[in-house]
Formats: sequence, C-alpha cells, structure tokens
Amino acid sequence: MSRPHDPSHFTETTLPRQDYMARGLGYGVAAVTVMVGYLLEYFDQRVFAVALVSLLYPHLVFILSRPFEKKKRATRKFLINIDAFLFGIFLGFLHLPMEIAGLFLIMINTSFIVVGSITAWVFCVISLAAGVSTGILIFGFHTAPAAPPALFMTAAFGVGMHLAVTAFNSNRQARDLIRLKQKFQGQVERFQALSQQVSKYVAPQVWESIFSGRRQARLETQRKKLVVFFSDIVGFSSLSEQIEAEAFTDLLNQYLTDMSRIALKYGGTIDKFIGDGIMIFFGDPVSKGTKRDALACVSMAIEMRRHMLKLRKQWAEHGMTAPLQIRMGINTGYCTVGNFGTDSRMDYTIIGKEVNLASRLESEADAGEILISHETFALVKDKIICRQRGTAMVKGFRDPVPLYQVVDYRRDLGSNPSFVNHETEGFSLYLESEKIREEEKERVADALEKAANKLRGKVADVSR
Repeated sequence: MSRPHDPSHFTETTLPRQDYMARGLGYGVAAVTVMVGYLLEYFDQRVFAVALVSLLYPHLVFILSRPFEKKKRATRKFLINIDAFLFGIFLGFLHLPMEIAGLFLIMINTSFIVVGSITAWVFCVISLAAGVSTGILIFGFHTAPAAPPALFMTAAFGVGMHLAVTAFNSNRQARDLIRLKQKFQGQVERFQALSQQVSKYVAPQVWESIFSGRRQARLETQRKKLVVFFSDIVGFSSLSEQIEAEAFTDLLNQYLTDMSRIALKYGGTIDKFIGDGIMIFFGDPVSKGTKRDALACVSMAIEMRRHMLKLRKQWAEHGMTAPLQIRMGINTGYCTVGNFGTDSRMDYTIIGKEVNLASRLESEADAGEILISHETFALVKDKIICRQRGTAMVKGFRDPVPLYQVVDYRRDLGSNPSFVNHETEGFSLYLESEKIREEEKERVADALEKAANKLRGKVADVSR
C-alpha cells in the first residue's frame, strides 16, 4: 500500500485499511495455527469451523463497517471489543495449551493497546474475559496436553509477524500524525499572521471581540452612551505645501503612530484617521462605565497634548521649525454604534448628533486647547481642572453649547506639581517628574541648577 502524500488522508482511509490488515493477519494466524494443529493430529475436525470463521470474519467486518466510516473512533472501539469477545470464545472452545494461549493473549492484548486509551483497554479485557467464560460455559473446560514444538513455532512465528506489522503500522501512524500536526501548525501560524495583518485595519478591541466570539461580523447597531474624541494638527495642511512629500509622510506617520499608542494605552477605540485628524471613542466594545470612560478620554487628550511638545522638540532637531500644535474636542452622549455598510463590506463606527458635537468642539478649539462639552465636564470635574470658555452656536443644536477648556489634572496644579512646561525663544523646558527614574533625578537637578546659574550670571552682567 502506497503512503498517502497528504497527511490528512491518514484520517480518512489509512486507519480502516490498517485495522483491516491487522485483523486479517491476526485471524489468519489463528486459522493457520489450528490447521497445523489438525495436521499434527493435535486438534480434531471441529477446528475447521474456527479456521473458516477466522478466514471470513475480517472481510465481513470490513464490508459491514463501511457505512459507519464517519464514526471511525466509535466503530473501531466497538469492533475491537467484538474481537476480544470472539477470541475469548475461541479460547474456551479450543482448550489451547498455556504456551499457545499465552502467545495469542499477547497478540490480542497488543491490539487492545493500539486502540489508545486505558479505558478502552479495560473494556477489551472485560470483553475477552466474558468471551472466555461464555466459551467454557458452552463447551466445558479441560486441561490441554503440551503442544508439539512445530505447533508452538507456527503460533510463535504468526504472532511475531502480527506484532511486527502492528509496530510498523503504529510507527507509520505516528509519522502521519506528526506530519498532520506540522501541516495544521503551519496553517495556524499562517492564519495567525493573516489575522495580525487584518487587525491593522480595525481597532484592536473590535478585532479581539470578533476572534473571541463575543461579536459577529454582521450588520447590526445599538444605542450606547459613548465619549467621543476628535483631534487634528493646527496648520498641518499648509505645512504639506512647504516640505517634501516623503518627509511629510514620515512626520504624519510618526504622529499617528504615537497618538494611537496613547489612545490604546487608555482603552480608546480608534475609529478612523482623516488625514492628520483622529476620531476615537470610549465605551464600546468595552466600557468601564461612562464616568471612567470620560476620565480616560480626557486623560488621553492631556497626554497627547504633552506628547506633542516632545514631538515638536524632535522635529525641531531635524530642521522642522513650524510650531505645530494639536487641538481636541470631546463630547459625551448617546450614539448609534455598530457595523454599517453591506454584507460584503462593512465599517465599525458611530453616528449621531453627539458625534457631530465632538467634531464641532474640535473645530472651535484653539491650538493646544482641549474643549469638552458640559456633560463631559460634569463627569471629570472632580479630577480635572477646567475653565468655562463661554458658549458657541453649533450646527444641529438650537441653543448655544457651553464650552469648557481642559487645564490639567488637579494633582498636577497643586502645591507640588509633577508636570512643568515652559517655552520661549531660546528656551524650552518639558518636565514630568513622576516619570524620571531615581538614578537620573540627581543629574537632571544638576543640569537645571547649571542652567539657572548661567541665567543668573547673565542677569548680573546686564545689571552692572
């Protein structure tokens, strides 16, 4: 029999054929042994019935089990128990001498073990014992004389051949299983790599909820209270006309990468990028409660504003001197969230007037400013200091909308602030004391002290 090229072929056709060959060989050994015993005048004519059953039974089983191939494991276990019971009856019928019975018991026990589980082996032993008991009850029991050497050698050779074939098939089965595992492992790794590629086109929270089975990719929406965020860079469009396309692309990609990392840090769902604009929302598919979602969103905006100072410093070191600043708008309210589009192409996003309000707040904001709505302010005011910035007439809203300007965390504007930022011509200071490692604090303090001494020295020279 040729080896299947496809390892999955093993599960479809190889096992039934291997069982057929092993069963045919085992019963063939029994048939040859009893016929040799008859020729040696050790057995009487009754053994012809045993030989006939042994020669026909494997083929009959193979034909009758074909309709049950879809249930290979159950069929295999059932048939090995039938083999055990039938073999037990043969032992009770033939009254084999101990040495030959021992050889046959080794052969049938090997078949039991190949089934592959301790429970299956125990049931096979029980079936064998039941067969022996049935044979003794029907045909009686008496002690058999010692077997002639030729009969023992015939049985030993046949059992040895059966064991060799069983070992060969088991080894081949193990190799096929290894190849099958390697094939499936390769497919799993390929699908994992593809899923990672696909995940770059959707928010990580959405990707994770789909692959975990919590969300289905079908057209459905729901109403939820969300915190919506919009941002863009002031003056970025005019900058695109002043620098090379490659440099402009690198700058934009760096900005979007850094801001996305901050958004994911606070649990935001990135909806889309619109040029240098970013749309993010909190509250779906995972929500920590509206209040915590609002605080996470405003905290994200504060960190984005701080990080923009770092980016400006990095860009200035590469010759980009335009003082780019980010502006942001945040609103909280009920939105429609879910999959929009068609069955073949859908987009997970949010719509509603509260989304429009967040966008309008971003447009109203000045450079470096974070504007939030009244409902967002009410949710974060105990942690965030905000200033009322009047009202604005917004399209889609009849009454003027109150505006609130985010200043900073209350803890950072207390008597011992952890964040300090100051910029003027010839001087730039950005300090987050909580993030400085202990071993670096002394060197940072020395640098600040040296800078202060130089400034004081120049002031003293000017006064003289």
